[in-house]
Amino acid sequence: MQQVAFSVRMDSDLKKKFDELCEEFGMSMATAINIFARTVVREGRIPFEVSSFKSQPLMAADIHAPYNAGGKRATSQMLRVMQAISAEAQKAGVADMSLDEINAEINAARNGL
Repeated sequence: MQQVAFSVRMDSDLKKKFDELCEEFGMSMATAINIFARTVVREGRIPFEVSSFKSQPLMAADIHAPYNAGGKRATSQMLRVMQAISAEAQKAGVADMSLDEINAEINAARNGL
């Protein structure tokens, strides 16, 4: 398959942070963008929710970063992620859901109910 160049303009601070995160994941920015593009084409959709939040939502990168870090850093990142997830659950009024209820919600969302 023929390769082509693809140029994207973005804020320099965003590029730096994106590059650093990609390095933590063990990949280049080009690889990450290719993964994104392949997922969009394969699924026929943006592979994450695009919405407007008044508060900053928890990002997938925040959730996965602890698995790609080591030692104390991984522990502190995981704690931060778990605290953020807990706060979101409290805010949404679902903090006391059972595992069966959570799985039912997931299945309903997957089935478009």
